[in-house]
Amino acid sequence: MSGRAARAEQPQARDGDGRGPADRVLTWPNLISFVRLLGVPLFLFLFLVARADAAAIVVLAVGGTSDWVDGWIARRLGQVSRLGELLDPLADRLYILATLVAFTARDVVPWQFTAALLAREVLLLGSLGVLRRHGYGPPPVHYVGKTATFLLLAAFPILLLAAVVPTAAAVAGAIGWALAWWGLVLYWVAGALYVVQARQLVRAVRGRQGAAA
Repeated sequence: MSGRAARAEQPQARDGDGRGPADRVLTWPNLISFVRLLGVPLFLFLFLVARADAAAIVVLAVGGTSDWVDGWIARRLGQVSRLGELLDPLADRLYILATLVAFTARDVVPWQFTAALLAREVLLLGSLGVLRRHGYGPPPVHYVGKTATFLLLAAFPILLLAAVVPTAAAVAGAIGWALAWWGLVLYWVAGALYVVQARQLVRAVRGRQGAAA
């Protein structure tokens, strides 16, 4: 859960290159995460500059629905790494933020929805800043947060389909907004859980400091 805890873990078995699995950079899961990151500027270009909406839907759908692939492969191949644990949520967050900005710019989603998601990100950044000052890294990703991310990333290409294909607007819009609102609620629930985690860790640190004084 923390940088201190990570340093206290037992040494892991080494690969042939002398590095443990957690230290490796060139792995299949990390490669997938890098490709997903490249999809973010590609989507923005297609959607905002080229106005190639069909291609933008494909990029968004592939980038969003492949969220679980890198984690599944990492566990399947035993290639879980510290870099991968950072890249996976980073790719998810960038997809969400970039899509929200682009969708708001083209009136696919109202600015109030975007503001609600951005406010949660600000809350989380504040909690991470507090943890860092006390020597802790980011808390592990909670399953509620992963579920919220999956719902949002699934909702976005459906909402875009509803916006650019009039014949699909009724059905796609209903499905997309159902997923989006559930994703927003769970996103805030996950944010609240992270804040509680951060508060507990900070209290534990202060308790140890008080006992040592």
